[in-house]
Amino acid sequence: MSRLLFLNLPVADLPASREFFDALGFSFDERFSDDQAACMVVSSQAYVMLLQRDRFVDFVTKPIADANQATALTVAVSADSREAVDAFADAALGVGATPAKDPQEYGFMYQRSFHDLDGHLWEVMWMDPVAAEKGPAEIAASDASSPGIRRAPENGHG
Repeated sequence: MSRLLFLNLPVADLPASREFFDALGFSFDERFSDDQAACMVVSSQAYVMLLQRDRFVDFVTKPIADANQATALTVAVSADSREAVDAFADAALGVGATPAKDPQEYGFMYQRSFHDLDGHLWEVMWMDPVAAEKGPAEIAASDASSPGIRRAPENGHG
């Protein structure tokens, strides 16, 4: 069974968030958007619901975290190449995002990260298709024999 993914993010200024993500090339499904919510299309299977903070509270039972003070999640999206990773991250930084970490180079994978207008952490990554097909165990074995390739830290963070 194939499932759809809907990620809900609270935002302080919905029009500014729409403009930000529009500048990164995302489109919006207007059937599920209004003055308090915008349905951002990531793919035919994945969507991000940008919800005004006062609308977001209708869906949760705990206080809304301030993403500028703490990280509750990481949103990761793929890119077709290393160059596309850089283009995406540079575009985000050019329209108001703030850098999160230095670029992460793992040999078989490359990623950059930034905080959006509300402080949510986004990562954009490219992985070598051959490495993706091999899987982590085989990649680790081949990395051990290749001294020029930096392996990802055990906790998954750079």
